Amino acid sequence: MENGGFLKNSQIIILGVCIAAATIISSVILSQGFLKIMKFTRENINVTGSATKEIKSDYIVWGGNFSRREPDMATAYKKLKDDLEKVKQYLAAKGVNEKEITISQIGTQTVYKKNEKGNDTNDIQGYRLIQGVQIRSNDVDRIDAVSRESTELIDQGIEFESDPAQYFYTKIDQLKIEMLAMATQNAKQRAESMARSTGNKIGLMRSARMGVFQITPITSTDVSDWGENDTTSLDKKVMAVVSVSFAIQ
Repeated sequence: MENGGFLKNSQIIILGVCIAAATIISSVILSQGFLKIMKFTRENINVTGSATKEIKSDYIVWGGNFSRREPDMATAYKKLKDDLEKVKQYLAAKGVNEKEITISQIGTQTVYKKNEKGNDTNDIQGYRLIQGVQIRSNDVDRIDAVSRESTELIDQGIEFESDPAQYFYTKIDQLKIEMLAMATQNAKQRAESMARSTGNKIGLMRSARMGVFQITPITSTDVSDWGENDTTSLDKKVMAVVSVSFAIQ
């Protein structure tokens, strides 16, 4: 009976030792796992990536206006109407599609006589009528050339004033996706280089945030926090910036 009690006590002791050992081993394993999780959570590398690309505008908006000043409105209107026909004929001769042309309504200004001090009086001297023409086209090179040559209308007796052309890129959404991918790849390369210099490797990408996306003249070095969208130049430069965080292994 005593031997049975001793055996039973020994089994209890062994079981207790096994439980204690298992608890210690489990704690070590859990601690190592926790440390790895903490390392995964805390050890990041934050980098900025960028990408640039040169593009050519594929859409142009250009226009101008012409006017007539005469003592009476009827004469001014008739001459302005004749000028409009000449402008249309000129644009057609330059190969501009009629569907691309928009003619604005006529604006009227009353011109008053001046007194000896240069101030307007109540006496009407005449009327100035003005009308605008605008062209929107994908034929950028052709319309760009017309905008530069349009002063030829002056030789026809037309008081034509040309506005600066505006140049656009219509595939901007598709370009933005492409540029952001390039900028993110650049950020990854920078992170790999930085981590490699300290004997580490980068892991999963934790986060990414889009930064500046801007379109500037091709020779411009301007950078703004809110981005730019240049419409003054035919040839442009696009830049995309992203901020990316990677885990360190």
